[in-house]
Amino acid sequence: MFVDSHCHLDFPDLASSLDELLVNMQISQVTHALCVGVNLENFPRVLALAESHSNLFASVGVHPDYEDTAEPAVEQLLKLADHAKVVALGETGLDYFRLKGDLEWQRERFRRHIRAARRCGKPLIIHTRAAAEDTLRIMEEEGAASVGGVMHCFTESWEIARRALDLNFYISFSGIVTFKNAAIIKEVAKKVPADRMLIETDSPYLAPVPHRGETNQPAFVRHVAEEIARLRETTLAEIAAVTTNNFFNLFKVV
Repeated sequence: MFVDSHCHLDFPDLASSLDELLVNMQISQVTHALCVGVNLENFPRVLALAESHSNLFASVGVHPDYEDTAEPAVEQLLKLADHAKVVALGETGLDYFRLKGDLEWQRERFRRHIRAARRCGKPLIIHTRAAAEDTLRIMEEEGAASVGGVMHCFTESWEIARRALDLNFYISFSGIVTFKNAAIIKEVAKKVPADRMLIETDSPYLAPVPHRGETNQPAFVRHVAEEIARLRETTLAEIAAVTTNNFFNLFKVV
């Protein structure tokens, strides 16, 4: 069986066909999925999905790309995270690719998520793009290692992966690992310890080969596992087992 450790089933292009997506998950042996929050305004619909389906879980956080949105306070994050189906804080982190200028607000937002995670003891879901050094620096300064979490949709080098692993974080691979030009990510997929690896879709984005260009969905996470199995010269069953167990262990899902 497989688990999609990061998706956005509340986004309009997926929410409108939720029943079909859940059936497709079952057909592809994708047993669970984590629906990740990206802002506070839409968190209620993320939580509603998790509350309505036993195999769906939620996270709460504000994505670094969301500039004109309500800023989360630590106490607010703690209150929203105090729910059995909320298994993580995030997604949070830094993104210097899409936004430019003075991004200190991003860094402060990131720090508040880490502080909330440390207080409630739930892991972090971290997004980083064109900001690896600052991301790791803030993780170190704020003691993120004490709760750990996952570097979602990992696209950095092995050196960055190694440093994240040293901070008690898992590395999650998306459909990007199936792309022909993703040599750096493929190399990381070969090296990451089996007990620290997750798979995800980040749907509706980044559909893997052979569905590239389509709207992504949790059922497609199987193709991510297939590529990792090929790269590591092991069986699909082995990758399915270890990544599923890792999901349960990290997010304390039972």
